[in-house]
Amino acid sequence: MLPLLAMADPQRTLAWRDGVAVSAAQFLDHVEQVAARLPDAPSAVNLCEDRYAFLVSFCALARRGQANLLPPSRAPQAVDEVMAAHPGCYALGEQALQPAPLGYLPLPLLETGAATLATAVAPAIPAAQTVTVGYTSGSTGTPRANAKSWRNLHASTAGNLAMLHAVAGPAFAVVATVPPQHTYGIEMSVLLPLLGAVAVHAGRPFFPADVAAALAEVPAPRVLVTTPVHLRALVESGVELPPLAAVLSATAAMPPALARAAEQRFGAPLLEVFGSTETCAFASRRLTADEDWTLYPDVHLHPQPDGTRIEAPQLDMPATLADIVTLHDEGRRFRLCGRHADLLEIAGKRASLGDLTRRLLAVPGVQDGVVFQLEDADAIGVRRIAALAVAPALDEAAILDALRQSVDPVFLPRRLRRVEALPRNETGKLPRAELLALLG
Repeated sequence: MLPLLAMADPQRTLAWRDGVAVSAAQFLDHVEQVAARLPDAPSAVNLCEDRYAFLVSFCALARRGQANLLPPSRAPQAVDEVMAAHPGCYALGEQALQPAPLGYLPLPLLETGAATLATAVAPAIPAAQTVTVGYTSGSTGTPRANAKSWRNLHASTAGNLAMLHAVAGPAFAVVATVPPQHTYGIEMSVLLPLLGAVAVHAGRPFFPADVAAALAEVPAPRVLVTTPVHLRALVESGVELPPLAAVLSATAAMPPALARAAEQRFGAPLLEVFGSTETCAFASRRLTADEDWTLYPDVHLHPQPDGTRIEAPQLDMPATLADIVTLHDEGRRFRLCGRHADLLEIAGKRASLGDLTRRLLAVPGVQDGVVFQLEDADAIGVRRIAALAVAPALDEAAILDALRQSVDPVFLPRRLRRVEALPRNETGKLPRAELLALLG
């Protein structure tokens, strides 16, 4: 059995909601209220937009022995597909959805500021109980399900807390621009306040002014949890942010120039975490100081011909990543060389999709872009390369001319299309199916 909530002080602030501090004791009251209303079922899709409502639902489901189902998006089709894969499940949320998923359960009003007991006892749940079933984003194909037990999530959170304590101190507040349904959002805005001395802002601010306002509503020290896409918008907006202890980023590679600009603008270290839906976070780095990643304690990597085998406290058994790495410092640090699926070999020459995308983004006038490989081979058996670019002041020919300066001709995109925007999801990732549809 493992505790559902760290309860060193029942009156500690667990969340900030509409400018009101919510204590751990009041949070537990809300969890019990919601848990009592839930039907008997093996699992439920947690569709809460409000981060505090998500936290309450997350724990209420765990309290009842039910798994939180986390679709790759909250689009009706994605939700329906996940529900079809989990017979007997239902959906719940705090909003009135139209149309609503079959058997949708609206949450009761969670009143904050109401009187609660001065003392409270956090319930414990079985360590082996499945608490979440998360889905990959679909950026490399069809989304895949990954179940996590409460032991898995306890172990991964210990590594994240240790990493953040080193820069933000023993207690801090989090504002996150990422949704709580995503693995990164779960780790940094749900599990941190549950298992550490962390208070989380209930909102999910999107525009730079909203991010600044949310940060102003929580006390220092503050940690901003975001992505490269959101961070670029913040840097370019010119909006002033309250003092930060750290900025945390994940979901996509951080351009070094953006990392330097963010640290200069906000006066705080920019940290990245490395992980996946399958593994949770297991390494971190500060790109402005070092390109290499530092592994969390008791994590071990073993390079393989087609990827990397990982052993970590949060994994019940070793897993294999598609990432190709080189190890340094007696195996405690690594450098990412690309993903096995990203490595290209055409006419005896090699390149990576990640490097080609970086070169596309380096073209003056290209605001966003991606290079990817098509599934179908041409007449001579080669799977050709395509690209999408956001470049309002350029045409396709000008972009290709610029790429010829740094890219071998065999790796130039055979199809390059200029678009108004890339179909990025809530965490900035690019579902492959949508890329192909946009290219077509």
